Amino acid sequence: MKIGDQVSFKLEGQDFTGFIDKAYQNSFMVTFKSDDTEILDKYHDRVVINKKKLKLIKSAPETTDTEATDDEA
Repeated sequence: MKIGDQVSFKLEGQDFTGFIDKAYQNSFMVTFKSDDTEILDKYHDRVVINKKKLKLIKSAPETTDTEATDDEA
């Protein structure tokens, strides 16, 4: 998994989906949306979750650095 991937996870017994914002050694920071005010107050739409607890839903598109190679030519 990498930054930008869409993932699903459980948080306090509820299922959520979100997007990976930052990678750490054994976990990811995931941004997600919730209608539950208690979850919003506690997590502020971001949570750090162990990599083993995440399921990949959709991979982010691969980016290629074509602009840098065009400038060099």
